[in-house]
Amino acid sequence: MKPSTPLRKRIFGEYAITAPSMAWLFFFFVLPTLIIFAIAFRSKGAFGGIGDTWTLNTMAELRNPDYPAIIWRTIWMSFICTLATLAISIPVAYYIARVSQWKRDILLLLTIIPFWTNLLIRIFAWKLVLHPQGMLKSLLVSLHLIEPSAQLLYNPVAVLVVMVYTELPFAILPIYAAAEKFDFSLFEAAMDLGAGRLYAFFHVFLPGIKEGLTSACLMILIPLIGSYVIPDLIGGKDSQMIGNVIVRLALEQRNLPAAAAMSTVMFLIMSIPLLYYLKYTTAAHAKEVSK
Repeated sequence: MKPSTPLRKRIFGEYAITAPSMAWLFFFFVLPTLIIFAIAFRSKGAFGGIGDTWTLNTMAELRNPDYPAIIWRTIWMSFICTLATLAISIPVAYYIARVSQWKRDILLLLTIIPFWTNLLIRIFAWKLVLHPQGMLKSLLVSLHLIEPSAQLLYNPVAVLVVMVYTELPFAILPIYAAAEKFDFSLFEAAMDLGAGRLYAFFHVFLPGIKEGLTSACLMILIPLIGSYVIPDLIGGKDSQMIGNVIVRLALEQRNLPAAAAMSTVMFLIMSIPLLYYLKYTTAAHAKEVSK
């Protein structure tokens, strides 16, 4: 049986509303991704660029003994940075959600102020802070916390510090949005029933903002996996990540098929948290519907 006219109009209206966004996603996300996948199976041109033949050798070149270490470094640095960012962002978002409105406005303004400055300027500012002749190193040496020969720049720790700094606003804002909607009377009730503040924080508050935590994890983890500017400017040879390899293959070596193959690997790695998020949200939605 054909749908009634009002139903057909409603369906047509829904398609008309979603068509622009679907077209935007297709032309600027799906189609470029498919092109990259296709380039990954092409040969390298004689003078760089993309060759005329199809081959599996480009993917086979990923067996380079240096690549597994870089991929592993990208994964563990991204996860450590995500955990460190969450560890800082959760208490900050909790505090912002509990203070008075005027303090909340000031703190939110301070949170988004870094967005007013270009990322490169902020990274170069960190290079000045961590410079071998900078004030920070001089202070730490004078306090006998580090040796004069210690290097604050061009190592994985410096990369992690700067990445945590750049990702903090992207974690604080979604967690605060979830914390603002949280019913803090549940927190107080748990304490009235004998729970300590820390116990109530971890067993009442955090489960109540799990959607904000999940969103924050995705907003942090996915950009970190593809990060290349911070490792390139702050890190040394032991801090290179997948993004740096892709840039080097594409710009320096002009080996676009190899860069596309490495991009495919990065895409597959980034798909893991996305698939987990989709599975989590689908299960949560089905649970709510069943109720």
